[in-house]
Amino acid sequence: MKRSALILALGLLAAAPSFAAFRCGTKLVSEGDTRAEVASKCGEPDDVVTKKSVFRRPVIWTRGRPYYIGEDYMEVQVEAWVYNLGPNKLMRSLRFEDGILAEIETLGHGYIK
Repeated sequence: MKRSALILALGLLAAAPSFAAFRCGTKLVSEGDTRAEVASKCGEPDDVVTKKSVFRRPVIWTRGRPYYIGEDYMEVQVEAWVYNLGPNKLMRSLRFEDGILAEIETLGHGYIK
């Protein structure tokens, strides 16, 4: 009985979704990916919103984790890509900071294009 409960728990953990990633077909997009990597995995977005730049501390991404370096602030371009995955799936908004995927947000259901 204990063994089957352990196997069930491990199965549920393996099936748990990653909130910092989403699937494009058979490919996985994660925070820390570049615009070019996302475009090659998912294709061109349905909508691109270029926001004004913001000032942030310099960051280096290593193994999907941000490491802040220095105390000075620098100007960073912010851009948002929206993927409409159709009426049976949820749309995704991807926010890029200086060309690096910084946030994946789940929006409402998509629509017929």
